[in-house]
Amino acid sequence: MTLSVGTDAVRQSLASFRQEREADWKAFEALLARVEKRAPRALSEDELLSLPLLYRSALSSLSVARATSLDSALIAYLEALCLRGYFYLYGARRSLRTRIGDFFLHDWPAAIRDLWREVWTSVALTVIGAIAGYWLVASDKRWYDAIIAPSLAGGRNPDSSAETLRSVLYGGGDHFLSGFAAYLFTHNTQVSILAFALGFAFAVPSVLIILMNGCMLGAIFHIYAAKGLGFELGGWLSIHGTTELFAIAIAGAAGMRIGTSIAFPGELTRMAAAAQAGRVAATAMIGVTVMLLFAGLLEGIGRQTITSDVARYSIGGGMLALWICYFYLFRMVRHGDR
Repeated sequence: MTLSVGTDAVRQSLASFRQEREADWKAFEALLARVEKRAPRALSEDELLSLPLLYRSALSSLSVARATSLDSALIAYLEALCLRGYFYLYGARRSLRTRIGDFFLHDWPAAIRDLWREVWTSVALTVIGAIAGYWLVASDKRWYDAIIAPSLAGGRNPDSSAETLRSVLYGGGDHFLSGFAAYLFTHNTQVSILAFALGFAFAVPSVLIILMNGCMLGAIFHIYAAKGLGFELGGWLSIHGTTELFAIAIAGAAGMRIGTSIAFPGELTRMAAAAQAGRVAATAMIGVTVMLLFAGLLEGIGRQTITSDVARYSIGGGMLALWICYFYLFRMVRHGDR
C-alpha cells in the first residue's frame, strides 16, 4: 500500500512538472526547428529575443529532472533539446563568405608571419642558388645544359645572339607567350608542391629544391648579362617573378617548418609537432596557390604586352611591396574576435 502511494506521488509530481513547463519546451523546439531549416530572419524580433530565455528555462528543467530522478526518457529529451539550443546560440556558425574573408584577412597573413624565419631563409637560399648558378655558367657554359631543361630554356643558350635573346624579351608573339607562360606556371607549381611535400624528410629536399630553383634563375640571368641584357631581363622577369619567386619561397618555408618540427619536436611527440606545424603550413600553401594564379595572370597578360623596362620594374616592385605590406604590415581582427 505504501509503495502504491509513493508511485502515485511520483506520477503526480512528473505530471505537474510537465504541465508547468512543457509549453516552453515545445515553443523552444519549434523555434529551433524553424531557424535550423531556414535562417534567423525567419523569426520575428520577439521570437529571437525569447530564444535565450527559453534555452535557460530548458536548462533549468533539465537540472530539476536530473536532481529529482524523474523519467529517464524526459531527461534524454531535455538533454537533446538543450544541446541543440547550445549549438545554435553559442556554437560556431560561419558562412562560406565569412570563412573566405577570415582566410584572406587573418589566417593567411598570420601563417606567413608565423613562418617568417623559414620564409627569409628560403629567400636567402634562392639568392645563394642564383649566385651559384651564375658563377657555374660563367666558369663553364656546359653547366647551362646541366642546370636548365631544354623545355624551360625555350631555345635560349649561351651561344644565342643578342638579337635572339632580345626578341624573347620584347617580341615572341601571343601564341609563343601563352604557351611559355603556361609551361612556366606548371613548372613553378610543381616546384612549390615538391618543396612543400618533401619537407617531411627533415627539410633537406625543400632546401635542395629551393637552391636548385635559384640556380636555374642565375644560369638564365648569366646568358643575358653576358650579352648586355641583364637589366632588360630583370624587368621582363620582375612583372611576374616577384610574386612567383615569393610564392615558391613560402612553399619551401612551409616544407621546412614541417621538416624541422619533425627533426626537433621539443617537448611534443614527432607526430604532434608535425600536426601542429602542418596546420600553419597548409594555410600558407593554400595562399601559395592564389599567388601562383596571380603570377600566371601577370605572366600571360602583362609581361609581353608591356614592353617598357620602367613599367615592368614598377609593376614587379609594386607587387613585391604589396605582398610584403599584406603579410607583415596589414592587421585585421578575426571575425567574431571582438
